[in-house]
Amino acid sequence: MKPLPRPIRLLGWVSLLTDAATEAVYPLLPVFITQVLGGPPVALGIVEGAADATSSLLKIVAGRWSDRLGVRKPIVVAGYTISSLVRPFVALATSWAHVFAVRVTDRVGKGLRSSPRDAMLASLAPAGERGRVFGYHWGMDHAGAAVGPLLATIFLYFSPDNYRLLFALTIIPGLMAVATLLRVPEAGAEEKTTKAEFTTKPLGPRLKKYLLIMSIFTLGNSSDAFLLLQLSHAGVPLMGLTMLWGAQHAIKALLSMRGGMLSDRLGRQSLIVTGWIIYAIVYAGFAFSSSKYALIGWFLFYSVYATATEGSEKALIADLSSQEILATAYGWHAAVQGFGALAAGIFFGLLWQQFGAPVAFMTGAALALIAALWLAASRDLHGRSDHPTV
Repeated sequence: MKPLPRPIRLLGWVSLLTDAATEAVYPLLPVFITQVLGGPPVALGIVEGAADATSSLLKIVAGRWSDRLGVRKPIVVAGYTISSLVRPFVALATSWAHVFAVRVTDRVGKGLRSSPRDAMLASLAPAGERGRVFGYHWGMDHAGAAVGPLLATIFLYFSPDNYRLLFALTIIPGLMAVATLLRVPEAGAEEKTTKAEFTTKPLGPRLKKYLLIMSIFTLGNSSDAFLLLQLSHAGVPLMGLTMLWGAQHAIKALLSMRGGMLSDRLGRQSLIVTGWIIYAIVYAGFAFSSSKYALIGWFLFYSVYATATEGSEKALIADLSSQEILATAYGWHAAVQGFGALAAGIFFGLLWQQFGAPVAFMTGAALALIAALWLAASRDLHGRSDHPTV
């Protein structure tokens, strides 16, 4: 197997470093918000849902902007820089509203960078290897998400409850990520086209149909913070949560590229359907299990859902799009995910508060199953071509 092009590998390292910083913080936020800062459970849904929605809105704007100007790398650099500089300010939070402000600003950076970066990756992918490229990128992303909680666990072992210093130290990997990104060659990150060559053509009907189906799944795809909260309620200690979060991402890091490569050979649709069904099974498991050991098992199995869908979804978006609107297509894909996350986070949090965790988890499982069945029945959404169509 030939090695991937150097710009793709550098972008993978940028993702690893960024996620190491992000995920050193993320698994601690449910406990930090609800126990340290005294926020209610629905605050988790509001914080994460609003953060994702902000990110998704900006992904549309940044994607269209990138396509119109024929510019990728400068927008990507700006996005990573914003996130790296603002993330450590969680250390200064004295209420969950402060965490809300930091997370939203952090996601502003993510919103700017994601669509142009994904367009770069799709364009740089060797023929027949889009799934492999996006699987590799997700694998590096998850490797960082495994390293971050591991480092956080070690830190908290020697300095228990010193969350604020840990949050502040995340500026180090964040700045390393920006420095690595600056090494990506301009020729590898930029579209060698002029502004006049780009169009504002609409999304194709097949892509619109897929996004509609995905919106059903996303409505039940609440923040992973609720999984961590349920584990905490079952008796898993804080250090255990960080270890489990890291272990889950380690599994994803090992399997993500394999999942992407399978989508290159077997088709994106079958991998995504399989992943959504696994998601439904895991959420049903969280609804009916009370033992912390059973919940830990479901949480680790949850990794398989991500490895089946993440690279496959990104590759499918490119398969169903044209080069002229590639970043825009990724922006709309992210918008559906993000606004769905806002609705799902609030909806899930309210269901939890009013009817309990089992009802909330079963609702998510039902929506995932409906979306999986609809996608499985949509024979016009196969995507394995490296020649985009609309």
